[in-house]
Order: sequence, then structure tokens, then C-alpha cells
Amino acid sequence: MTTTATDPVDAAADSAELARLVREEIARRRISRQALADMARISLSTLEKALAGKRSFTLATLLRIEDALGVSLRPGAEGQAAPAMAGPIVPDVAPDTMGAYARSAVTWLEGRYLTLRPSFGTPGGLFAYLTTVCWMPEKGCLGFAESGRSDSRFEQAGHVSMPNLSGHIYLVTNEQGQYRLAILSRPTIEGQMFGILTTLEVGSGSQLVPAAAPIALRKLVDGESVELGLVTADMGHFSIYSEMLGRATGGDFARLHLPS
Repeated sequence: MTTTATDPVDAAADSAELARLVREEIARRRISRQALADMARISLSTLEKALAGKRSFTLATLLRIEDALGVSLRPGAEGQAAPAMAGPIVPDVAPDTMGAYARSAVTWLEGRYLTLRPSFGTPGGLFAYLTTVCWMPEKGCLGFAESGRSDSRFEQAGHVSMPNLSGHIYLVTNEQGQYRLAILSRPTIEGQMFGILTTLEVGSGSQLVPAAAPIALRKLVDGESVELGLVTADMGHFSIYSEMLGRATGGDFARLHLPS
């Protein structure tokens, strides 16, 4: 019988073993379950229920978790010669091309961030979503992933570069040579980062148009919830979000130059 992405993983014993492996990977990486859920682009509820044995892992969920962790957890999975925990030890220093930062030196950056930028489709509106940053041991660098976007099919994931030369933080997506980049300041005392996002915006029909916009991030405390999605002027949290995003250019963290 053919297995589909929505089928549960075979037996209860297998699912329990998978839950144990995932819990160990979470502990080994010192990340939260929410961070893993964000990186794997699944709901926290789905992850919690699977780890508690209240539901089996579906193949689709397991594949997303494996991709986020960079390991194969399924017995007999292609490329898995030994249990995940027996894999090679990787350096705790990012490659030179990403700034050669040490794992121990960037723990302060890990966490979940409220992310704001102008809405590309609603004039005067803002767009709010989450960005999760955490260390990816198998890749030897910080990674990031977006979640909570109302246009979830456009959610981005990639790596974090932190070169000493500029002192800025770069969130880089590279999908088959197609790049998207956010250049951010170091966090302020309030845990906020500001900068510029360069991406592609949907134009007429299937056309994609290069676009740039200010962007702002604020680190969330554990358990903090925030309003996400399209934010318009008639919403109560619009003024707070607008003021925060306005600091990107108003505070000279980023400059947008247009011909006069």
C-alpha cells in the first residue's frame, strides 16, 4: 500500500521512539519546542501532541522536523547509517562566508521576533509575522525561519550572517540561486533590530518585481503572544506597530534613497 504525506508513521512504538529522538534533539540544541515548530513550519499544538503521544507523527510533519533539525529520524531513511545522535561532530563556528562567529557568542540572538514591514498590497497598512532564529548544528551557523504569515506559501527560511566588518546582521534566503536579503542593525537595549528588506513582489500576472522596504524586529519573551497578519489604521495596535517600524528610517538605522 502506498504511503502518503498525511498517513501516520507506522506503529505506536515507532512514534514513541520518534518522539524520544525529537525531544533529545531539542535538548541537545537548547531550543524551545516553539522554536522547532516555527523552524519546521508546523503548529506548536501539532508538535506538542506528537511528543506527548496523543497523536502519531504524519510523514509530512516528520519530514518538516527532519529538515529543520538537519537529521534523519526515521529508521532506514536514506542516508541514515546510524542513529541521529551518533552523527559527526560539527564545528561550533560559522563559516568565514557568514562571519566566522562562534556558537557561544551568538546565543543572545536566538529567539522569536515580532517582524514588521509595510504591506505590499494595502496602501498605508503594515504586515506582521514571526521570525525565529536558532543555531543549526549540522550547518554550523544560525538559521532563521518565518511563521505566522497570512500568506504562508511565501514564508522564508535561511541562514544568518554576522560579519565583524559592518557590525550588521544579515538574514539570507537562497533558493536555487534566488536571493532574498534583510540587513539589520544590532539589537537595541529594548531588543529591537531595524533595517532594510530586499525581496521580490508579485506584480501583474506571474511577474515578480524587485522591491525594498524598511523592516523592524522585536524579540519576544517566552510565552508572549502578538497580533499578526495585515495591520490597518483602524486596529488598536496599529499605532504601536507603526511607531516601531518608523524607527527604521526615522532613527537612521536605514536609508531609502529616491531621486528628487
